[in-house]
Amino acid sequence: MVIQKDFFKDVYDVVRLIPKGRVTSYGAIANYLGDKRGARMVGYAMNAAHQQIPAVPAHRVLNRAGLLTGKHHFAHQNEMQELLESEGLVVNNEQLVDFNLYFWDPNQELNL
Repeated sequence: MVIQKDFFKDVYDVVRLIPKGRVTSYGAIANYLGDKRGARMVGYAMNAAHQQIPAVPAHRVLNRAGLLTGKHHFAHQNEMQELLESEGLVVNNEQLVDFNLYFWDPNQELNL
């Protein structure tokens, strides 16, 4: 599989726009970038996001059900949850409580 670095950069640019206290999904980012089936590629980008400068708030990207599926790619097991909670969000059983309330859709928020 060939991964285009421009796609990763585009993903990071979108993720950096997610406001504190809000979250989005892999699929919403893929859809915004014009690849409705690209959620998995967004996941690959997020897995590689931790060394980016400026920083990418990867903790704000969840799966479509609000699950913290990317938590294994953080420095320690609870870091993703702790970062979300530091922004006022509530996580229960590795799932964001009231996911739809905090969902940030780049297609709507970025006026596309």
